[in-house]
Amino acid sequence: MRALILAFSLAACGAQPTPTMWGAVRSDVTRDGRHYAVFQKGNQVEIIRLGYAKRGEHQAIRATMITLVQEVTGCRLAETTLQGDSGEMRGRVSCPRK
Repeated sequence: MRALILAFSLAACGAQPTPTMWGAVRSDVTRDGRHYAVFQKGNQVEIIRLGYAKRGEHQAIRATMITLVQEVTGCRLAETTLQGDSGEMRGRVSCPRK
């Protein structure tokens, strides 16, 4: 019974950033019928794909996620810092000074 309650509790959370990204600005985006949550905190960024992806779709989803990070934040992604897969990625961005 406890396991069932825990499973329902976690399922209700939706996309949550890693603990280091708590307090980050969240942007929800839909692209090509898929939903993503983009979190930015300083020069750190995290993007999470919401929903299921079929085999063979992951490479295109990853490319979309990289594009979304730059579009949503207005910053340039340092691709050498990128970690993760088509479900969740983290990295650093370089933003223009205002």
